Amino acid sequence: MKHTHYIIALTLLFTFSGCSVYNFTGTGKIDAKTFQVNFFQNNAELIEPGIDRTFTLTLQDIIQNQTNLNLAKNGGDLTYEGEITDYRITPMLATADIQAAQNRLTIRVNVRFTNKNKDADNFEKPFEFFFDYPAKQQLTGQTRDNAIRTIFERITQDIFNESLAKW
Repeated sequence: MKHTHYIIALTLLFTFSGCSVYNFTGTGKIDAKTFQVNFFQNNAELIEPGIDRTFTLTLQDIIQNQTNLNLAKNGGDLTYEGEITDYRITPMLATADIQAAQNRLTIRVNVRFTNKNKDADNFEKPFEFFFDYPAKQQLTGQTRDNAIRTIFERITQDIFNESLAKW
């Protein structure tokens, strides 16, 4: 019985390693060697200092961690650029005495993606996500950091999926 498991495992290993289109991130075969992420300027009406740099670095990190592409300062085969267009806090749930019980931070980023090798992959579109937190908490310190990290992880994964995974 043990030998059967080894044979199956080896067969699967050779099957997947021989197929250049498959990988575990779902990106398939990427027709590029380099990528660049231009600085995402914060153009939102409500400015939160530093999130532009944080977002730019988070997008770079996800692409580096989930592909074999090399980061280029300019002239990349794949280019990501855009701007943060919205950063807003809105009350979500009200209590019986008409006070907010929960607030929501929403961030929207407009992204322009260009693939030098395949024009059909190019797009421009907004990506948005939110984070809910108790209204009694201020959006500062750890609460703010967790909110921004959660939002940017989701947005950058959505951008990755749209540009490279085609999900």
